[in-house]
Amino acid sequence: MSTLGSTAVVLDLDGTLVDSEPNYFEASRLTLAEHGVPDFTWQEHESYVGISAQETIESLRRKYGIQAPVDALLTEMSTRYLALARAGTPVYPQMRKLVERLHEAGVPMAVASGSPLDAIDAVLSGTGLDAQLRIYVSADEVAHGKPAPDVFLEAARRLGAMPAHCTVMEDAVPGAAAAYAAGMRCIAIPYVAAQADDPAFATAGLLFRGGQREFTAEAAYDWLARTATAGT
Repeated sequence: MSTLGSTAVVLDLDGTLVDSEPNYFEASRLTLAEHGVPDFTWQEHESYVGISAQETIESLRRKYGIQAPVDALLTEMSTRYLALARAGTPVYPQMRKLVERLHEAGVPMAVASGSPLDAIDAVLSGTGLDAQLRIYVSADEVAHGKPAPDVFLEAARRLGAMPAHCTVMEDAVPGAAAAYAAGMRCIAIPYVAAQADDPAFATAGLLFRGGQREFTAEAAYDWLARTATAGT
């Protein structure tokens, strides 16, 4: 057992561990432009943060009346995203520090993401995070993406951990809602600062209202240590 008792940690990937949203925005913008939508904005992209790639494409296809099939659009966007992700995806320094500290402490960890498996693999291997994060789950592998709890529950199953012993690290409203629905604690680091007052984030045990600007590995680890000592 780790120094944090039975605690396990489940980490969202995009916007939580790594700042991949600019790559997703660019891949989406280029794909939509190819299909007659030339003015996709960052502000619009922000409304899809935390939602799986497939659900995002389905929504955009409906909104703009795009005729191409969902699978074809998803393939186009994924191809563009993978090229950008492999070229460079920055890891948040304090998140890397936390992952390394949890790994050293023997805390079981998994990644649970709305991204496709090949995208998760490309980011983890490209950033070197795969050295500590060997277990990962894509929303594509479960029945429902976030805000449903499926991807987090599957991560807990693969870790052999009870949901009540898991703490989720999340940056997005759907992910915080999914953690709550899964019966897991949550450390929330909002990617979109304007969403910090969303009721979903109010369910988090620890909320860094300023997002990554405010987040520190030490504060997160200390909270995990305190709550583990409390027997949760």
